[in-house]
Amino acid sequence: MSDTEREHCYGESAQLAQHLHTQGQFLATAPLHPVATATSVQVRDGKSLVTDGPFAETREQLGGFFLVNAQDLDEAIAIATRIPGAKVGTVEIRPVIEVAGLPAQP
Repeated sequence: MSDTEREHCYGESAQLAQHLHTQGQFLATAPLHPVATATSVQVRDGKSLVTDGPFAETREQLGGFFLVNAQDLDEAIAIATRIPGAKVGTVEIRPVIEVAGLPAQP
């Protein structure tokens, strides 16, 4: 995307986030920097290995995320079709695992 297209996408994403917030479904969203800015960390046998770059070498990039409350997969799909990035890329839907002892989602 060009810088102008990216800024337009961010604006549309902000509008969607605001709408989802008014519906009580919005939890969080954020764009991510390109994979060239990534740093990967592994700990093996108590030793840290830090490397520049992404963990997975693929042509795809995770551009950002939306974390929403959806009643079911159908509702999540309906929301995903409204995410501006779906017009130029792919939106992947995954449920969040709730882990005992971690703070609950808002």
